[in-house]
Amino acid sequence: MLATSFGVGVRLGFFSVLNGVLVAVSAITVVTPATLAFHTTKLNSIKHSNIHKMKLFYFLIAFLASASSIAFAYDPSPLQDFCVAINDTKTGVFVNGKFCKDPKLANAEDFFLQGLGPGNTSNPLGSKVTAASVNEILGLNTLGISLARIDFAPKGLNPPHTHPRGTEILVVVEGTLYVGFVTSNQNNNTLITKVLNKGDVFVFPIGLIHFQLNVGYSDAVAIAGLSSQNPGVITIANAVFGSKPPISLEVLTKAFQVEENVIDYLQKQFWYNNN
Repeated sequence: MLATSFGVGVRLGFFSVLNGVLVAVSAITVVTPATLAFHTTKLNSIKHSNIHKMKLFYFLIAFLASASSIAFAYDPSPLQDFCVAINDTKTGVFVNGKFCKDPKLANAEDFFLQGLGPGNTSNPLGSKVTAASVNEILGLNTLGISLARIDFAPKGLNPPHTHPRGTEILVVVEGTLYVGFVTSNQNNNTLITKVLNKGDVFVFPIGLIHFQLNVGYSDAVAIAGLSSQNPGVITIANAVFGSKPPISLEVLTKAFQVEENVIDYLQKQFWYNNN
């Protein structure tokens, strides 16, 4: 107990409260007015120091909590076109990406792909894309990267396309390529292009329409790294004019501001897939 009316504090047992601070003692102690004043000053200093520390502690907790909410307050990036939710798991269970093998059962073959190309460029586009994604290398699952080799015949084209889930960085191994991408509507659909020679590197930002054309007189080869295990690809002409079932003439004639016979002609073409 603390007899403040008499200027004497007596602490019994193992704990007492002095100036709102819990103090541990190991024996009975009598506090005189002089020692009480000394200890009160000391405890006030400790209390103010502790309050400062507690304020700093709570600030750090609040900061980390807010940073954590910023860092994690978003949905996971899709690893496929879509992943429709189901209420009845008996109809089949899929995940965003692929199921994982027991790590203890992993082996070298899970991280290996034998022979990346060359691809057959004897097709209407004169190009062939050979992928090394999670579909070809199962060990890429959850790692966020993949690779592709693009082979070009002389004047071959990797037509305008987009990767909905990945940024692409391309390096020319052989030949000369004219490459480019188109910015989004908010940036006025600006065309950004460059002629690349052997050893040159170019980046195509995620989701933007881009292309590569072999402008040389010999075969060309490029290697593309992509920031997704399954970046996906949408070839613009194939998607717009070769969809199944076809997009209605009314939609396309209004979108492209042309006559129906033009759209009808384009929809009847065979749109080759070089992937």
